[in-house]
Amino acid sequence: MRSKKMTHGMEKAPHRSLFYALGNTREEMSRPLVGVCSAANEIIPGHMHLGSIAEAVKAGVRVAGGTPFEFPAIGVCDGIAMNHEGMRMSLPSREVIADSIEIMATGHPFDALVLIPNCDKIVPGMLMAMLRLNIPAILVSGGPMYAGSFKGASVDLISVFEAVGKVRAGKMNEEELEELAECACPGCGSCAGMFTANSMNCLSETIGLALPGNGTIPAPTAARLRLAKTAGMKVMELLEKNITPRSIVTKTSVANAVAVDMALGCSTNTVLHLPAVFHEAGLDLSLDIFNEVSSRVPNLCKLSPAGHHYIENLHAAGGIPAVMAQLAGAGLIDTTPMTATGLTVGENLKALKAKVTDPEVIRPMDNPYSATGGIAILHGSLAPDGAAIKQSAVLPEMRTATVRAKVFNSEEEAFEAIIGGKIVAGDAIVIRYEGPKGGPGMREMLSPTAAIAGMGLDTSVYLLTDGRFSGGTRGPAIGHISPEAAEGGPIAYVQDGDVIEVDLPNRTLHLRVDEAEMARRKAAHVPFKKELTSPFLRRYASLVTSASTGAVLRKP
Repeated sequence: MRSKKMTHGMEKAPHRSLFYALGNTREEMSRPLVGVCSAANEIIPGHMHLGSIAEAVKAGVRVAGGTPFEFPAIGVCDGIAMNHEGMRMSLPSREVIADSIEIMATGHPFDALVLIPNCDKIVPGMLMAMLRLNIPAILVSGGPMYAGSFKGASVDLISVFEAVGKVRAGKMNEEELEELAECACPGCGSCAGMFTANSMNCLSETIGLALPGNGTIPAPTAARLRLAKTAGMKVMELLEKNITPRSIVTKTSVANAVAVDMALGCSTNTVLHLPAVFHEAGLDLSLDIFNEVSSRVPNLCKLSPAGHHYIENLHAAGGIPAVMAQLAGAGLIDTTPMTATGLTVGENLKALKAKVTDPEVIRPMDNPYSATGGIAILHGSLAPDGAAIKQSAVLPEMRTATVRAKVFNSEEEAFEAIIGGKIVAGDAIVIRYEGPKGGPGMREMLSPTAAIAGMGLDTSVYLLTDGRFSGGTRGPAIGHISPEAAEGGPIAYVQDGDVIEVDLPNRTLHLRVDEAEMARRKAAHVPFKKELTSPFLRRYASLVTSASTGAVLRKP
């Protein structure tokens, strides 16, 4: 056991003295020591109940003969950080979370780990740490929030963001907006739609690093506590069998994750996080795999913001196992990889008797919402290294377009133009210098996209950026344009009035400016510079790589 480095032998008596100080007995020190990393805090609704999840995990560890030790992880709430400087800290926090867990699990060599996240960057950060450390480990999230109800209709956080645009357009008054804000998020859990947090929690289950039910069992339920207890017991089984994250995560697991991503219509942020997670396992995930898998895997679900179903509906319809069973039946996923249950994907599906109970929430293979998957990767003269769009949230009439650029060097400039009525049908809002390096931190653009939707412009206006979008974004929003402006990508040289051609069926994104003119613009270009007062962000900007490679940090 790794923990013997700090508990066994005559020379470790000082170490044991510190364990005694914690109230531990000799018997407890002789058992496997399990680190339980909880991201519980009082600022994120998805995390405010994680203390109870951690207690359940620890109970499960003790039942199975281990000794648990809880330690914390940080977390940024993307919804609260949205549309101000705080969003610059969100993506960088992913690396900090992974690093801090490595520090804790190396400084205190636990025999196994249970990691408890729930929101946006916390889930991938913890997955990255699991694969980096490669000791027996399991992830159990806090679960999704229930949808709210407003005037007889189901609503969520995105409803409130979009309502801001409705107020600006005179479609709603401020008193109604506040009433909506009070009921859209009814309690604990990760926000109710297929946004980034729920996307990654579902894919953690798909990859096999979390138990079935991890992505969809609602947060405020006894079933979620039972899942947490089971995770605590299962990690002891993984330890006994020496099943580690890298023995679960293989090239086959990668392909399965992307296939389920396409079927669910997950957040475009998965295009950032899956490459970063698999990178820690020594597996490269080219953006090409998203188009390749999307071409053969249909979109079976339309969850908010793409549709009117929520994670609670997905759970009631059979959850992720039901989706995987559909794909497995069509030969679109491999059922042989090992999972955190100690069984293979196929054995799990058989044991669960996985099946779809609501064919409208999870469509059958012969009646999908679309024949291709939820995400598309575009290439072309504006995005030589790629760009990402959630095509399942784009109306059919917007899948091809010729639009004219209106260019902004920050999210704030673009947002003011949108709510100020300066954007009209046929415009392509281009927001640059918001990429991983140029932001820095690659801010999400939910406020601009929600304002566009709320003002009724989402059927006629595109938004393009080297930044990224919330999983809650719907409509023709193209992000992750690479290379980014700060790296001298073509987006840096776009000017007002330039023609941009978007073709989702053919996966292309072109700037119609000839080579001679582009060369002239490059020669005369003065890069836009932002003053960075944060030493942390300056360091991050100097190390971060392109969005096309998952925005991981350069290795020393």
